[in-house]
Amino acid sequence: MKPFLFILMLFVSNTFMLFAWYGHLRFGAVAAKPLPVIVLCSWLIAFAEYSFMIPANRIGASLGLSVAQLRVLAEAVSLIVLIPFSICVMHEKPRLDYLWAFLCLLGAVYFVNRSNF
Repeated sequence: MKPFLFILMLFVSNTFMLFAWYGHLRFGAVAAKPLPVIVLCSWLIAFAEYSFMIPANRIGASLGLSVAQLRVLAEAVSLIVLIPFSICVMHEKPRLDYLWAFLCLLGAVYFVNRSNF
């Protein structure tokens, strides 16, 4: 159950992160607000991100993952979340480069974890 919870929390955390970092670029009414308001809104969203990321990292560490393994897995999940976010929320066209970037991150996940296989 812990590995499933760890991965689920990474997905939720990264979803919040993308909205905190990039959501203001998409939503016109928010984009028209002064920068301090945007930063404050992003910080509030980032608080939700941290509320999932910190416990996820603690769970991952309790599973025996190193900091490097935690970071690379978080980056892989980030890219997995980024692709549908870019297409569905930001209305960007899918690109083949997303696939190549994902494959490179899969390689990173493999290399950082290969002693566990």
